[in-house]
Amino acid sequence: MAQLEKVLYTAKAHTTGGRDGAARTDDGRLDVKLSSPGTSGTGTNPEQLFAAGYSACFIGAMKAVAPKVGVTVPQDASIDAEVDLGPIPNAYGIAARLNVRLPGLDRAQAQKLVDAAHQVCPYSNATRGNVDVKINLL
Repeated sequence: MAQLEKVLYTAKAHTTGGRDGAARTDDGRLDVKLSSPGTSGTGTNPEQLFAAGYSACFIGAMKAVAPKVGVTVPQDASIDAEVDLGPIPNAYGIAARLNVRLPGLDRAQAQKLVDAAHQVCPYSNATRGNVDVKINLL
């Protein structure tokens, strides 16, 4: 396991009630009701939050590595993230797909950018070897 060399930021959230509860960050910027996936609840679920977090982080990683690989991230770059929840032996697990759109970049440039971002993205590093992650360049 890789140890952090230095803590740059610590996110803090208080959650009650689990999947059918609520979560709020210490700064109040996020205050959400939670619902189990596939239910009629009015809140979001952890998988949706993971999808939003991973896709936002991955775009940030692309922007961070772009100068190093000689590529400019298009302003209209986007990611449609999908996070699956399902059974694994004796437990539950997740799988993720990042469907990346980089309009205006040729395929080779786009792939170079995505590959470099996947090496530095904190979510990619956290899931590597433990979660089935597929990155699809559209």
